[in-house]
Amino acid sequence: MEDREIREAREGRKYLRAKKKVEKVKEVYVHGAVFVFTMPIIIMTNFMFVPGFHYFWFALFGWGMAVFLHWLVVVGFKSSLFGKDWEERKIKEAMEEENKNNN
Repeated sequence: MEDREIREAREGRKYLRAKKKVEKVKEVYVHGAVFVFTMPIIIMTNFMFVPGFHYFWFALFGWGMAVFLHWLVVVGFKSSLFGKDWEERKIKEAMEEENKNNN
């Protein structure tokens, strides 16, 4: 009976972690969508009222970098560069190198 309760608690924690991860990914998508739909308004406003100075580039690069970094932290950075798979792979490589040196 206790084992079942422990398993259910673990599954509940897994579900909550997964739900939190999905919410963070959703936030990235919303951030990107707002960027995509707002930038044309900023660009049009720039050309209508101050056509001699293209200040929209500041928003495009600054906000674009923010969206990219948001994605990188939530989706890309953890899963591709230095995530668990990377750590485990590097640990295995280090152990194999150690075994070669000891033999």
